[in-house]
Amino acid sequence: MAVVGKSLKEIDPQPPLLEPGHDYNSLTDKISDIVDRQEPPRAWFVAMGIACLGVLILLNSLVYLFYKGVGIWGVNVPVAWGFAIINFVWWIGIGHAGTLISAILLLLRQDWRTSINRFAEAMTLCAVAMAGMFPIIHMGRPWVAYFILPYPNTMALWPNFRSPLCWDVFAISTYMTVSLLFWYTGLVPDFGGMRDRAKGKLGKIGFGIVSLGWRNSARHWFRYETAYVLFAGLSTPLVVSVHSIISFDFSVGVIPGWHTTIFPPYFVAGAVYAGFAMVLLLAIPIRVIYKIEDIITMKHLDNCAKVMLATGLVVFYGYFTEVFFAWYSGNIYEQYMMFGNRWFGPYNYSYWALILCNGFVPQFLWLKSVRQSPMALFIISIIVSIGMWLERYVIVVTSLHRDFLPSSWGTYHGTFWDWATYIGTLGTFLFLFMLFVRFIPMISVFELKHLLHTQQHLEAHAKGDGDAH
Repeated sequence: MAVVGKSLKEIDPQPPLLEPGHDYNSLTDKISDIVDRQEPPRAWFVAMGIACLGVLILLNSLVYLFYKGVGIWGVNVPVAWGFAIINFVWWIGIGHAGTLISAILLLLRQDWRTSINRFAEAMTLCAVAMAGMFPIIHMGRPWVAYFILPYPNTMALWPNFRSPLCWDVFAISTYMTVSLLFWYTGLVPDFGGMRDRAKGKLGKIGFGIVSLGWRNSARHWFRYETAYVLFAGLSTPLVVSVHSIISFDFSVGVIPGWHTTIFPPYFVAGAVYAGFAMVLLLAIPIRVIYKIEDIITMKHLDNCAKVMLATGLVVFYGYFTEVFFAWYSGNIYEQYMMFGNRWFGPYNYSYWALILCNGFVPQFLWLKSVRQSPMALFIISIIVSIGMWLERYVIVVTSLHRDFLPSSWGTYHGTFWDWATYIGTLGTFLFLFMLFVRFIPMISVFELKHLLHTQQHLEAHAKGDGDAH
């Protein structure tokens, strides 16, 4: 055969998932030392300082909100939903990439997920925590938020199960629970390794508790792998169901621009699109700060860019279908909403900006030179993240600010406190993520070892064929 006698790189010209020169001990040391190291890199302190500032901004915004009420936001009679629902949908979308990388790619046996699945799962948990906060503070009376839960009570108060807002509670709580268990299950073997490596008493006790008595036995591995695959199977439909249910918040209504059947797949694709943009925004600086370019290689960034390109095309197609539905429906309200309002209305700048950010800029990802450039990917990821936020802004505001009656028309703009709350969640998200990077192995060590074993086996097999020839 033509491949006989050739090396692995000659057979597969793609960059490897792990750069050569690693062994099992070096992988363990490189990843574990990030947690064991007494002094984090200076960039970690800079990021944590910025994150702490964001946490303070969020706390200040929430205290003032609870003191004054939701009137400090820019919501009004025609636009009763503002930044709160926009940010809620945006944060939920970001959390989808972690589940897709961890669960779906695991079931599809895609080895390139190995170096990025752990911190993508952590990103999911941090993003869902930020998203779950917005419906609570948007109620105006967050201290009675438990009313939405179907619990027996003497007042016979039950949530309206026909409302998609009620469905959100079950979808998000299920998604958060399964994602947390899935993430923690994958950590158990590495926690056992950290327990055995720990030098201090506090580290041994802490990692000993969270490792759940892991002893690296065959029985433990069997139970671990069974549980891990089961959680992956549970998580996979959640990627589709959660954001589909979020889209029902809009599509079951009669508001022009919302009442469309394209929203569930359109929202799911947009969620994965925004999520992978955030994965790149986190992975590109981390691999430089912690000098792990040989573990998070260009192959990983290239594959993430390809997923972004594929989902971005689906989102771009969704924009075309919205225009087509508005024209083909013959509904004067739908046509005015699209052509008279979104295209040429007072918020047309946001619509054309999202078309540029989500439609045209990602087309550069067709070029391999762009996908192989970390700086270009970082810039495109920022633009996509902005574009996906603008998409939610356009869906909410342009459909609400002009009602069926011109006498009910109004305008909406986020106030200082809207922006402060949003910026505060960005800082809190970064704060939680930096804590994860500091105290928990951000990359799955045992999965890296399995990948290294596979890679070495392929190299040996290629060399063996050459010798035999």
